[in-house]
Amino acid sequence: MTGPNLDTLLAERAIYRQLVQVARGMDARDWDGLLGLMTADVTADLGTGSLSGGAEIIALLRSFLDACGPTQHLLGNVLIDVDGDTAHSRAYVSDMHLGVGPREGLTFCTLGDYQDRWRREDGEWKLCHRSKLNRGHIGSFAVLGPGPDHWRA
Repeated sequence: MTGPNLDTLLAERAIYRQLVQVARGMDARDWDGLLGLMTADVTADLGTGSLSGGAEIIALLRSFLDACGPTQHLLGNVLIDVDGDTAHSRAYVSDMHLGVGPREGLTFCTLGDYQDRWRREDGEWKLCHRSKLNRGHIGSFAVLGPGPDHWRA
C-alpha cells in the first residue's frame, strides 16, 4: 500500500495553512488579507444565499462581525483531498462571538462544517468556494451585526 506523495502532502499542508489564515482573518477583521486568500471568481453560501466575488463575501461577513466584539473561529477534524491543482476540504468550525457595549455579557456560538474548494494559482492555494453548513447554535443573535438586508434570523 502506498501513501500520498510528497507533492500531495505539501499541498495538504499549504491548504490547511490557508484554512487557518481565513479563520484568523475573520477574527482579526483583516478584510484585505481575506481577499488575498480568495480567487477572483470565488463563490460562497454561508447560510444566507449564494454569494459571488470576494467583495460580496466580505460585505456579508462585515454585516455580522463589524458590530460584534471579539470572535474566535476554531477548526478541527480537517480533511483535505488534493487532485492536481484543485482540492476539496472539510473542516468542523466552532465559532465564539462576544457582545460589546450594550450587548456585553452576551455570547453567540455556532457549530458548523466548512466545505471548501481550492485552486492553485501561480503556486498558491486560494479559496474558490465555501459552503458553511450550520449544525446548531447557542446564545443570542443580538451579539452580531444586523446581517445583510435580505437576511432574517
